[in-house]
Amino acid sequence: MTDTPVFFHVDLDAFFASVEQMDNPGYRGKPVIVGASPGKRGVVSACSYEARRFGVHSAMPISEAFRRCPGGVYLPVRMERYVEVSRKVMKILSQFSPDVRPISIDEASLDMSGTRRLFGPPREAAEKLKDRVRAGAGAPLSVGIAPNRFLAKMASDFKKPDGLYEVEEGRVEEFIDAIGLAKLWGLGKKTMERLLSIHLDTVEKVRQLSEESLRSFMGEATGTYLYNAVRGRDPGMYSDTAKSHSISHETTFPEDTADWDIIALCLLDLSHQVMFRLFDEGGASRTVAIKYRYSDFSTFSCQTTLNHCISSAEELYETGLALLKEKWNPRLPLRLVGIGFDKVQAEGGGQQELFPTEYERRGRVEKAVFNLSRKDPDGAPVIKASLLKRPPS
Repeated sequence: MTDTPVFFHVDLDAFFASVEQMDNPGYRGKPVIVGASPGKRGVVSACSYEARRFGVHSAMPISEAFRRCPGGVYLPVRMERYVEVSRKVMKILSQFSPDVRPISIDEASLDMSGTRRLFGPPREAAEKLKDRVRAGAGAPLSVGIAPNRFLAKMASDFKKPDGLYEVEEGRVEEFIDAIGLAKLWGLGKKTMERLLSIHLDTVEKVRQLSEESLRSFMGEATGTYLYNAVRGRDPGMYSDTAKSHSISHETTFPEDTADWDIIALCLLDLSHQVMFRLFDEGGASRTVAIKYRYSDFSTFSCQTTLNHCISSAEELYETGLALLKEKWNPRLPLRLVGIGFDKVQAEGGGQQELFPTEYERRGRVEKAVFNLSRKDPDGAPVIKASLLKRPPS
């Protein structure tokens, strides 16, 4: 009997806040908010489920978070520590599948097709994976199981936190109906408003329309996405081709935003995640790539190649920020932004400058911090000050 396609989507629950609660048991059960300090400019990078009960969410201005939850535990971002835990998790995931695709620092998609003899049926394999991650990295996680990556992503959100949910073959549309149109992954606020304006308020109503009708009403990209999504078909959220020579991270905002400060701060966080992955892989690159998605789901990417290898997270951030500022139409809110390296090669393969630049000096400090954290992951965290700086206004 040939195994049917099986995909897992692994999502580390409230990751930054969970790591803080894991490292300091006194924070467990309390509303933990990671990001800027109250009274300063900045946003929430992540928050615990206890904080979410107060209406706090990521990318929210810290002033609003403090208004809603003045008794919360407010902590700075410790990106080096989060990268350390994420790396442990990703290594554990690679023990379960040869095809592990990190989506961000706290998410990954696994092709588990053909692994039944090794790990048992999908649910049993997922339980083993969860147990191994808890034992090896201490991080709580949710797992979604489905016939494609798109469904697996939504299944991982269905029973959070510490969830496990399987979308069975033959019950796909039933699962989509249970999620509902408003929570369909990839459906932005503006798209939902447009659907409601033409009286399409349920998955069932959208499913009754032809692809041509949806494209006529909603535009080509959004119409095609909706036609596939309401049927549980992967609308192309993840490429089928693994990008073995690129490293990137992206984030989807809880609400579409045109706030430059919020976008810049997210790019700063993402740049450090990407740079530490480059250090971890021992790679080098001269090409910076950005990705951005508007509220109508239209997605664009562009890149620029420098005449030298990128030396530091700050150089990556500032290069990507300038590229996005040049390409993005600020009248249109963004729902997603991402940054990364393309054309990654082995370190030392690029031409070296005779005299070190300021970025190279900063990069040496970042690499020293990375190596220190790697050698002693359980020791006191070393925080690079530039990660805590506020984005430009």
